[in-house]
Amino acid sequence: MDLWLKPLHIFLVVATSVLFNLRVALRWRQSALIHSKWLKIAPHVVDTLLLLSAVVLAWRIHQYPLIDSWLTLKLLGVLLYIGLGFATLSEQIGKSRRIFLWLSTQAVFLSVVFVALTHLALPRG
Repeated sequence: MDLWLKPLHIFLVVATSVLFNLRVALRWRQSALIHSKWLKIAPHVVDTLLLLSAVVLAWRIHQYPLIDSWLTLKLLGVLLYIGLGFATLSEQIGKSRRIFLWLSTQAVFLSVVFVALTHLALPRG
């Protein structure tokens, strides 16, 4: 595997989390910075590169969603994370709902990271 691909993927995972949490904090504070051009563009660039690096990594290790259960679970988790993230950043929700959605998003994010690190679809007990 290329030595740069996995570190790039990990960097992009951290970057997407940082950008998401920054946007949530700015939305929480009702800051005008939430509407800045770079914050509208950067998350899409990071997430596109993250998705591309994930596809290449899956191809390189010959493991694929819908075939390998851990990767299927990871993909489902990413889709749930995107949905929860979208809802969290919505302008139409109140602060208590935003907190609940943000906490849910963080739990899903950590679950996806756990699955990625362990390649386990279910914890062994």
